[in-house]
Amino acid sequence: MRGVWPAALTMFDAEGRLDEDATAAHLDLLVTEGVHGLVVGGTSGEFVALTDAERRRLLEVAVEAVAGRVAILAGTGTYATSATIALTRHAQEAGAAAALVVLPYFQRPSRGEVLGHYRRVAAATDLPLWVYNIPANAATDPLTTADLAGLYREGVVSGVKSTLPTVHQIHELRAATDEGFRAFYGGFTAPLEAMAGGAHGWISGLLNVAPATAVELWEAVGAGDLPRARDAWARLLPLRRLVTDPAVRGASDLALYRGLLRIWGRPAGFCRPPLRDLDPAELSMLEKTLQAAPPPHATSTPPR
Repeated sequence: MRGVWPAALTMFDAEGRLDEDATAAHLDLLVTEGVHGLVVGGTSGEFVALTDAERRRLLEVAVEAVAGRVAILAGTGTYATSATIALTRHAQEAGAAAALVVLPYFQRPSRGEVLGHYRRVAAATDLPLWVYNIPANAATDPLTTADLAGLYREGVVSGVKSTLPTVHQIHELRAATDEGFRAFYGGFTAPLEAMAGGAHGWISGLLNVAPATAVELWEAVGAGDLPRARDAWARLLPLRRLVTDPAVRGASDLALYRGLLRIWGRPAGFCRPPLRDLDPAELSMLEKTLQAAPPPHATSTPPR
């Protein structure tokens, strides 16, 4: 488990229902673009807007659509330990390669309670567990390198999606663990630095709209070709800036990703409220902004 892993969007129809066909088509396009794996039911998959039954069905649709071509990391985390165990057991039965378990949210469990949460989930399933270390969207402090290395030595977890404001945790984790542990970079500000520092891979919602160029970045770093890697990252920067400094104010990153896919004629689906989609004027504004910075695809311009 290494390489470029989009945190895949979940496609909904205009009435907010799970759109299985559009979801499958999107996942198929990502695989065709050369990604090495997929995260299903993560933050960019709007897991917080899904019922448990929908989360199970989403994963089943993904496993069927991917058909073994790449591995799937299934988002199974919830606040409640018992619900997380149930979703993780289902992910194992459905054919996921591992489960991504987010830090508990809303309530504020202590560090000891958070560690106990992961230990109990691991004891109840045979599926490898990854920590989704994203304190900005959780109600607890991030797990430290010592916490993660300790859980790994206990046999509780086997990986992490490190979505922190800084990238040095990747270097520290590589030094504190062995090759049995997977340290993935989970942001979109410094993937080149993370890869150069030893990240086993990159997980991000941004990869929904630029998978081929991200794969080029990964391959260039792996080959030690830093000029080529810098070039690939330079071509990704305009899309990253669309999220960090959006031309369309008040829209979520997911709405922007969907807008880009819609402009390119690809399956885009709709957001589920309270998130909203871009209106026609905003979509036009996004397209004009995009024309000033052409799509960064490594192989071809997306179909229109």
